[in-house]
Amino acid sequence: MILPSGYHRIKVVDSFEELVRTRFDGGVNALCWPRTLPGDFREVAEHLAVGEGITTLDEAQLRGLAVSAAGRMAINILLEDQRLLREHGLDPVLDCINGYLRHENPGPVCTDVCSFHADSATVEADTYLCTYHGPASEGLRNDEAIRRVDIPETRAELLKLFGGKDDSAFLDYLNEHYFDLHYAPIPQAQLFSFGQGNLWRIAVEYPGSPVPPCIHRAPAPVPGQPPRLLLIS
Repeated sequence: MILPSGYHRIKVVDSFEELVRTRFDGGVNALCWPRTLPGDFREVAEHLAVGEGITTLDEAQLRGLAVSAAGRMAINILLEDQRLLREHGLDPVLDCINGYLRHENPGPVCTDVCSFHADSATVEADTYLCTYHGPASEGLRNDEAIRRVDIPETRAELLKLFGGKDDSAFLDYLNEHYFDLHYAPIPQAQLFSFGQGNLWRIAVEYPGSPVPPCIHRAPAPVPGQPPRLLLIS
């Protein structure tokens, strides 16, 4: 994992306890618990033999796989991470992702998970995620991002679709369709990878949040790449 040099919004922690207990403040909007995990996650992904799209995995399905000792070790880690998060009052989901359903005609702003975006909530919340196998999630520095709705050409196209004035009703329209949560990297922006095995907790956009949300995206699917094993909560 290579974090952006000098970027003050990411804090590295040393344990799960520190990950869940540390509050976002001082501009920090992402916490990372770096891990080098034992076990063969590739074997697990291969034995799942999922079809195209996103398949949510349960404990019985994982424990029923006929894998080697290294694969069994990986499965135990997958289940243990979920247990830790559930004990913290969260509802983690483990997905095997073999491609995403993408908009054929997204219009001025693509709003799928492969677009740089911020998660949002109506109350205080945050997002946990870990890529165990396959391409990892990517991050974009807040100071190297611009909301797509603030790009004049894009805003003009959205306003035309809205069919009204650039007023409070238009702002509501942008919010209702999640257009205002998506970002474009500025020229020369340097993206960073969340890496494999690392457990992240990232800030979400909600009323009264003390920090800006962490901007991130799922990696765009590439034909021939292995499926992702992704934990998200």
